[in-house]
Amino acid sequence: MELTTAEENYLKAIYHLSDGGKKSVSTNDIAAEMNTKAASVSDMLRKLGEKEVIEYRKYYGLQITESGKRHALQTIRKHRLWEVFLVEKLNFAWDEVHEVAEQLEHIHSPLLIQRLDSYLNYPKFDPHGDPIPDEFGDVRSRPRVQLNEMEVDQTGQIVAVKDSSAAFLRYLDKVGAYIGARIKILDKVEFDGSLEILVDQKKTLFMSKEVACNILVLQS
Repeated sequence: MELTTAEENYLKAIYHLSDGGKKSVSTNDIAAEMNTKAASVSDMLRKLGEKEVIEYRKYYGLQITESGKRHALQTIRKHRLWEVFLVEKLNFAWDEVHEVAEQLEHIHSPLLIQRLDSYLNYPKFDPHGDPIPDEFGDVRSRPRVQLNEMEVDQTGQIVAVKDSSAAFLRYLDKVGAYIGARIKILDKVEFDGSLEILVDQKKTLFMSKEVACNILVLQS
């Protein structure tokens, strides 16, 4: 069964909003995520329900089905593989790839994605540090903490970002906080939670709590 581009976009949004199917999602949540009206969402949910990728009861929210999870994970897999390809092979910046990958993720060719995965040497994470589901929908996870939760003298490595907007990624490029950077917390300001951070043992950054909340770290 193939889904339309719009159906795939909705299903992917539902997957993320439901935390991978762990909780129910309301129509209003989906409308806000998709930037559309609740009436339009209800019509789409009816179509998705007919295809048995969600279970929907009006006024009670919805749950994504196992079939829906598989479809959503395959779309996510394609999106993240294309992001890796665009950055590694076509020299896109990490803040430039999302919109292009949004288009490429809807190509329905399992063989193409298998070849792409092989060509990229089976990457486990995309340029933003998000895990890439394998062809069976399995997702490799690793323990991560938000940078703002770390304490003075703790160390780690930046492995992902929660905010993948172009503006935020360009800001990180500007200050030199990149995926893979080694960091140490030098100071944490009690008043506002801002941080003084040593990057790669040579550069000191001052970072607001708001920015630090959107950076994920693998502690060492």
